[in-house]
Amino acid sequence: MREHIIEAMGLSKVTIKDGKVVSVSEPEVEYCPLFDHHRGIKRLTSEAIAENMQFRIDDFGMCMPNRQLRMKDFLNFGISEIMCTLLDEDVIDCVVMVLEGCGTLIVEEPELVQGIGGRVSGLVKTSPIPELIAEMGKDNIAHPKTAEIDQLKGIELAIAKGFKNIAVTVTLAGDIEEIERIKLENPDVNIYVFVVHTTKKSAEDARKLFDGCDVITSCASRHVREIGENESIKTVGQSISIYAKTENGRKFLEMRLKKIGGEKPKKDNPDLPYPLI
Repeated sequence: MREHIIEAMGLSKVTIKDGKVVSVSEPEVEYCPLFDHHRGIKRLTSEAIAENMQFRIDDFGMCMPNRQLRMKDFLNFGISEIMCTLLDEDVIDCVVMVLEGCGTLIVEEPELVQGIGGRVSGLVKTSPIPELIAEMGKDNIAHPKTAEIDQLKGIELAIAKGFKNIAVTVTLAGDIEEIERIKLENPDVNIYVFVVHTTKKSAEDARKLFDGCDVITSCASRHVREIGENESIKTVGQSISIYAKTENGRKFLEMRLKKIGGEKPKKDNPDLPYPLI
């Protein structure tokens, strides 16, 4: 039995087995502006989350062998959209990211980055799906036998394959120090860190992730937002702000803005996740 665990929508823990949602914990965030604006979900409950997750399984094959992998831009500004732009502009060669059924893998195609990252976030654990592993290529997957999520191994694999400009999505503060080690050991390689899924990070972890990233998304994180509002050198978005920590990060956000025609007018009272945790 294939089991997949996702921390999704309001930090609810969702377990999926063989194409069915089998358990959903109560969310810790009651309101998410993205799911309100795009799905009309005014209040996150375990029932609403279960319905949405089953819709994803039935609609595009989330956690299934028939998973639809490619997609055009979905949001004006999300992490996957930014990385798609960087691939389009040849700023990066590949993205180290996570896919259900594969775990950590290397992706070079913009529409794959969007189809993978734009549709599912917060993947905590996954089981091998042979059909997806075959489609993505075993040699592009960090742990093809187990589908383990291991971003450090993914970076090392990308370097071994000869990539010189690598973007990586990171959720764990513990990965930051190891990424710095890999950077020092490979001075001819550029590794750009994009931090995702930051809700409920501790103050200490938020600090480590912000200091070690190029770009970080705020999600419903109180600590990331506090740091970002004070220290970001470029901020895009109000409901779910995205912050640039480095000059490269600022350049990346501005490249995406240029592609979509600039920033939208700021709202006086933007919708925010509730509560921030």
